[in-house]
Parts: sequence; structure tokens; C-alpha cells
Amino acid sequence: MQTEITIGKTRIIAIRGDITKQDTDAIVNAANSSLMGGGGVDGAIHRAGGPAILEACKKIVGQIGRLPPGEAVLTTGGKLGARYVIHTVGPVWRGGGSHEPELLASAYRNSIKVALDNEIRTISFPSISTGAYGYPVADAAEIAVAAIAGAVKTASIREVRFVLFSESDLNVYQKALSRHA
Repeated sequence: MQTEITIGKTRIIAIRGDITKQDTDAIVNAANSSLMGGGGVDGAIHRAGGPAILEACKKIVGQIGRLPPGEAVLTTGGKLGARYVIHTVGPVWRGGGSHEPELLASAYRNSIKVALDNEIRTISFPSISTGAYGYPVADAAEIAVAAIAGAVKTASIREVRFVLFSESDLNVYQKALSRHA
């Protein structure tokens, strides 16, 4: 089952799948601040995309240092089907009192801003911060959908995909989308 809503001219969908296999213009990497790859989505994207992504990340870190939570940068997609990877750092969950909701929303909004700045029209997102960073999935889904819905109201993005690895995460994101329909 696929849940879909349209906001402005943007189709927003939630699907179950592998983010490294998406054919959108860009995929979003739930990166760590070093941008050097890691576990989960980050490691999978670096492995599937090959060394060109790591080399681009090294250049960025050499120029700006570590990427703070909520910010986003663009690299090549390397060997991926997507032309670009937008790397963003979500917050580590510390109970909600350390600006985690604001930082998570900023990660989604800044990823959309990077996409718009680079004329990217289709983009796939993972569930940022819900793996190793421990963000509760239901809370993260509500923030993600609200942030994307707000960011694309007048934007030229054609499609945003939330690509979820598990059936349970997919169900949570589908419910969040249906509340914004």
C-alpha cells in the first residue's frame, strides 16, 4: 500500500524500500557530523555510491569542518541511481529537551533548500535520526511530514518520497501523511 498526498505541486509519498535504490534526482543521507560514513543508512549510501561520495565529503569537511545537526550539504551520487546525495545531520534523541524537534525539522527543511538551490525536482528521504540516534519514530514522522509539507507549499519540487526500511516505520509514516492530507 502506498500513501500519497499532494501539497501545492508536490506529491509526497511513503514507501517501503531501500533508499540506495531510488531513482529520484537526489537521496538524503542521515549522516553523522564527520560525513565520513558510518552505520545504518549512512554506511549503506557510502557503500552503494562508492568512493566518489567519500571524496566529496572529505572536501566539504576540509572547507567547513564538521556538519552541525540540522544543516545539509550536497555531493555527487557516485554509483547510485540518484544523481546527488544531500547529507544532513539529525539530532541525537536526549528526551526532547535539547531542541531535538527543531533540529530535526531543520534537517528536513535545509535538505529541501539544498534541493531547490540545485534544481532538484525529486528527492527521497530516510527516517532521519530514528536509528542509532534513537529518535522515537512516531514523533520523528510527524515532524518530518510537517516540515516537508511546509517547505514545499510554493516550491518546484515534484515528488518527495519517504523511503522506509521496515513495515512498522512505513505504517507510522503513512499515518502521519494521512493526517496532513
